Amino acid sequence: MSQLNKYKRFTITSALPYANGPLHIGHLAGAYLPADIFVRYLRLKKKDVVYICGSDEHGAAITIKAKKEDTTPQAIIDKYHKQIKESFEEFGIAFDIYHRTSSPIHHELSQEFFLNLYEKDEFVDKFSDQYFDEDYQQFLADRYIIGTCPNCGNENAYGDQCERCGTSLNPTDLINPISTLSGKAPVLKSTKHWYLPLDKYQPWLEQWIDAKEGSWKVNVFGQCKSWLKSGLQPRSMTRDLDWGIDVPLAEAKGKKLYVWMDAPIGYISATKQWAIDNNKDWKLYWKKQADEQDNACLLHFIGKDNIVFHCIIFPSILHAHGEYILPQNVPANEFLNLEGDKLSTSRNHAVWLHEYLEEFPGKQDELRYVLTSILPETSDSEFTWKDYQARVNNELVAILGNFVNRVMILMHKFYDGKIEADTDRIGFTDESLSNSIAEYYNEIEKNLEAYRYRQALQAVMDIARSGNRYLTEKEPWKAIKADPASAKDALHNCLVLIGHLATAAQAFLPGTAKKIIGMLNLPNEPIAYDQEMYFNNGHRLNPPALLFEKVEDDMIEAQLKKLADKKAAAAPPKSIDVQPAKENVNYETFAAMDIRTGTILTAEKVAKTKKLLKLTIDTGIDERTVVSGIAEYYEPENIIGQKVSILVNLEPREIKGIVSQGMILMAENSEGKLSFVVPNEDFHNGAVIR
Repeated sequence: MSQLNKYKRFTITSALPYANGPLHIGHLAGAYLPADIFVRYLRLKKKDVVYICGSDEHGAAITIKAKKEDTTPQAIIDKYHKQIKESFEEFGIAFDIYHRTSSPIHHELSQEFFLNLYEKDEFVDKFSDQYFDEDYQQFLADRYIIGTCPNCGNENAYGDQCERCGTSLNPTDLINPISTLSGKAPVLKSTKHWYLPLDKYQPWLEQWIDAKEGSWKVNVFGQCKSWLKSGLQPRSMTRDLDWGIDVPLAEAKGKKLYVWMDAPIGYISATKQWAIDNNKDWKLYWKKQADEQDNACLLHFIGKDNIVFHCIIFPSILHAHGEYILPQNVPANEFLNLEGDKLSTSRNHAVWLHEYLEEFPGKQDELRYVLTSILPETSDSEFTWKDYQARVNNELVAILGNFVNRVMILMHKFYDGKIEADTDRIGFTDESLSNSIAEYYNEIEKNLEAYRYRQALQAVMDIARSGNRYLTEKEPWKAIKADPASAKDALHNCLVLIGHLATAAQAFLPGTAKKIIGMLNLPNEPIAYDQEMYFNNGHRLNPPALLFEKVEDDMIEAQLKKLADKKAAAAPPKSIDVQPAKENVNYETFAAMDIRTGTILTAEKVAKTKKLLKLTIDTGIDERTVVSGIAEYYEPENIIGQKVSILVNLEPREIKGIVSQGMILMAENSEGKLSFVVPNEDFHNGAVIR
């Protein structure tokens, strides 16, 4: 049944976090907790697996942070690599190695990759116009440029990607670009770079990705198909930067490798370092073997903002090289929101992992449980502190902890913690319990192998629920007098069930599973999924201990106040809320724009999108269809009858297969929220806005 049995080895990666800031719960939910659960599951299945990660220490994000903190890029990466690594270790993410892309072994391998493609003439070298900041006398990397996204109108899109709509961009695609260094409009200046011809690889990519339909998550497959439908263009693999890996060509002095030519290769260089440290052969985990059946299974765990890089760009690099395996799956997650708003590093609207570990000591599994319960597997989800409290108190404490505690207390009360029976080995005597456990294991494995962690965790909790039901039905505290044999038998069945609960929980709640195993006085080692669960006659249990504590109201109120204080502190002064004025246009250009008042007649979400609504608008001239990126802020049913201002003579454009005939005007504040721009009186549809 399991697809995992096809592979002898597994290479698991989580996205390399930028070493320019701490980790927050959105990072955990996107790339690290899902991978960690899957890796622990593979190990319990006795699979040969290496789990790889490390700090991404190059690229513009690092230099931008260094400028903000008035320090050097090296100081930034040293500071945050240490903090991130320690947070992962304390939280319990089970990496085999957490490496650094600043290491010599990584620099060497990245340059080897570049030269391999260069010597095969895979690159297209050409001069192009690149933005240049005249005040700072330097070329601008993608992230040093912001401007208006041509796709959705976001005025804070970066030069490589719009984080609102997810569109991949080139800096020259931006409308009204601004240098983040000087705050001024940059100029175009000619420079030479080496491009990866993604257009050349498109036919191969289409065939490769089409073969993944049904096995890849729908959100990942859909985004890939959208990219391919738009048509791929060559992408520069070098940059004019002063921080990063040198391009290994004499004619490229002063140029660095593009971070996406460098960062994913970090998975391989980290594996090489792990292999050196552990006397392993790294090539078995990355390179194609003579017998294809001997290839490792490569899986990338990432957030949705990295889909294009792991499904389009990095596979193209590996394909062009020719010696490396390609990912079998890229189970990307969507975004996690926080208390009704997007997680934001810049606005400090986040639950930072290192702060959680300090303020909730010993409660790693509580956070693992809550995040797993709400993982944004195919759509965005939301973390709230009230929900955290409810899940811990009503599920971990009241269901899982309660079952284990009741059984352990009764065993010590009635039998002094000693298991005694008429047989040498004590296992299940209740056939229905035995059968249900087999079903729960099947449910857990089936869902984990489909990357449905929420459902898999539900099956783990169902084991605890079944235990509570069984205990309530058998009532051994009553039966102990009238039928002591049945009371003992019931409690022994519950102990075996607790052993299975610990086994099933290991991948999800490793600390809790270890505590249960300790109370059961079983060997302090992982319990494989196919391992028989029983106790020897005369086995002694250790004293009971509470697995979880209730989360009190004052703890939650403190966290909510902390977020509110951060929000207030991060609010920019009014004087800097306003975006700089755009370049002047003449009157004739403005007069050519025909803006009218209108009314929304119908509204519906555009299928397979998060941000788009399909609107029917009465413009007074006609009724027309407009596709608008406002779905994050308005529910369709709430805007029927809404007055709008609409640009009616905008050239029609096809968006997601729908012809959009116009654009409605929206105001956007400094937090990115949108509001309709309308007259303050009820003007008739078709009234001209001058």
